Amino acid sequence: MVSVSLWFLLQTVGMFKSLYHWTLSLSQHPRAAWALAAIAFAESSFFPIPPDVILIPMSLARPKRAFFYAGVCTIASVLGGILGYFIGSVLFDTLGQWLINLYGYGARIESIRIFYDTWGWAFILVKGLTPIPFKLVTIVSGLLGYSFPLFVLLSIVTRGARFFILAGLLHSFGDQIKALLEKHFAIFMIGIVVIIVAGFWIAARLL
Repeated sequence: MVSVSLWFLLQTVGMFKSLYHWTLSLSQHPRAAWALAAIAFAESSFFPIPPDVILIPMSLARPKRAFFYAGVCTIASVLGGILGYFIGSVLFDTLGQWLINLYGYGARIESIRIFYDTWGWAFILVKGLTPIPFKLVTIVSGLLGYSFPLFVLLSIVTRGARFFILAGLLHSFGDQIKALLEKHFAIFMIGIVVIIVAGFWIAARLL
C-alpha cells in the first residue's frame, strides 16, 4: 500500500514537472501570446482556469516580455468580460441563468441589484483582483444593466492591476521564483486548484 502511494506521488510530481517544462517551452512558440490571450478571454466569460497558470511560467521563461504578456492578458480578459456582459444582458434566460445558478447567485439577484445601484463600481474593482471568478462579475453586470462604458473602464483598471502587479513581481524576482517553481511546481498547481475552488465557494456562500 505504501509503495503504491509512493509510486502515485512520484508519478504526480513527474506529471507536474513535465507540465511546467512544457509551459516554459510554450513561451518560445510563435503563437504563445495567442494561447495566453485565448485562456484569459475564456476565463472572463465561461472558463474556470485563470490565465496565471500559463502567464507565470511564460513570464519566467522570458522575463523581458512579462509586461507584454500582462498586456495581452489584460486586453483579452476585458474582451472576454464584454462577452460575459453580453451573456448577462442578452442570453441570461439560457446560458447566463445557468451560470448564475451554478455560482449560487440565483436567489439573490434582487439583493445584488440593490447593492449594485450604489456599490457596483466597488464590486467590479474588488472582485477583479480576487480569486472569485471574474465571469460572475461580468455576467451580473450585464444582467443588471450596469453602465457598459463604466464597466469596460473598471474592468481595464482591475484586470490590468492584477496582471501588471504579477508581471512586476515576476520581472523583479524572476530568478528566485523560477528556482522555487522548479522545486515545488506541484505545490504551485495544487495551490492554484485550491484558489479556484475557494473562489467558487466564496462566490456561492459569502457574497
